[in-house]
Parts: sequence; C-alpha cells; structure tokens
Amino acid sequence: MDASQKSLPSTVKKSPFADVGAQFSGLKNDPGKWPILPRALAWFGVFFAVMAGAWFVFVSDSYDELDVERAREPTLKADYRDKLVQAVNLEELRSQKVKVEEYVKQLERQLPGKAEMDALLTDINSAGLGRGLQFESFRPKDFIARDYYGEKLISIVVTGGYHDFGAFAADIAGLSRIVTLDSISITSPPGLRQGALMMSATARAYRYLDDTEIQKVREDASKRGKQ
Repeated sequence: MDASQKSLPSTVKKSPFADVGAQFSGLKNDPGKWPILPRALAWFGVFFAVMAGAWFVFVSDSYDELDVERAREPTLKADYRDKLVQAVNLEELRSQKVKVEEYVKQLERQLPGKAEMDALLTDINSAGLGRGLQFESFRPKDFIARDYYGEKLISIVVTGGYHDFGAFAADIAGLSRIVTLDSISITSPPGLRQGALMMSATARAYRYLDDTEIQKVREDASKRGKQ
C-alpha cells in the first residue's frame, strides 16, 4: 500500500489553547457563573480601572500642587537670599534706622503746631515786606489734613522787582519752618510803576496735627475705605 493511501489517524491532537478558548465562548450576563479565567481577567480589569480612577482623583491633584510649589521655588529662593543679606547686614541696617529716625525728628522740629501757625503766617508776610514787596493779596485758604501733618494754603499776590521776587523766595526757603511756594506766575499788568512786576503764588505752610486731628483723619479714611 502506498504512503498516500495510508489512512488518517482516528484522533486529532487538541490545541493547547482549545480549553482557554472554550472558557470564553458562550459567556452569559451572569459573571458569577463564568469560568475562572474570564472571571480573573474581569477582576483584574476592574482593579486597574479603580486604580486609574484613584490616580486621576488623588495623585493628579498632588502633581498639580507639586507643580505650583515648584513654580514658587525661585521666588522663595530669592526671598531667602534677600533675608540672608539683611541678616548679615543687620547691624548696619539698625544704624541706618537710627539715622533716619534722627532725620525725621529734625524735620518734625521744622513743622509748627496749630498754635504756631499764626506766627508762621506773620513770618511769611514779614519776609515779603522786608524785600520791599507790596502785598496786593494775602489770603489764607484751605487746610488739607494728611496722615500726620497738614498743609495750610495761602494765596499770595505781590508787586515789586524781579530780583526782589527771587530774594523773597530765598527768604521763604530759609525760614525755620517748612514753607514752599508753587503755582508761581509773574506778569506785567498795565498800571504798575515802571520796572515793577506782579507775582501770584500759593504758599504751603506745613504743620503737625494734634492727636484729635490725627484720629479724625484716620476715621475719615476708614469710612472712605468702607464705601
């Protein structure tokens, strides 16, 4: 008998994956009755899904916070370096603070109190008369209260020579109290004597506020802040 005429074996050898495939065939909607392998894979799938969800809910927020803190790192390092420099120069900074406080006290002594303001206005008037100026107008105006000091505005109109105006301004700057001149305007209106000019200006005389005035300024500022 030829080899081609030999009969085929009566049994065929099964594939090693035949049983595995059989477990996944005909699965029903009741996972509790599934074979062991499909159930194991289903449980692993659920486990990884839960872990992935937990990562997005908890871990991703932590990563966001980490990114925020990393972004703050350069600023914190810069603050640290600044504070380190201040710590190294602490004694020098204290010395500078003392000098600044002394300078502030010197400026404070140049500011009159409420009782001295009338005398200061007299000094301004005397400075003009001493330079041969003629006052056409000397009118105290508004008082502006600041944080701890106030400004008294005086509208001044005087006539005289150009150089006399300069000498008057120099005398105002040399007063023992702080007075400034601004909004200065010099004109030559008709009717003045030959060589005479007219100067209008606003003098600002500064003085300290007393405790009652300071309290009122703070109360007014607080009311404006609440509006």
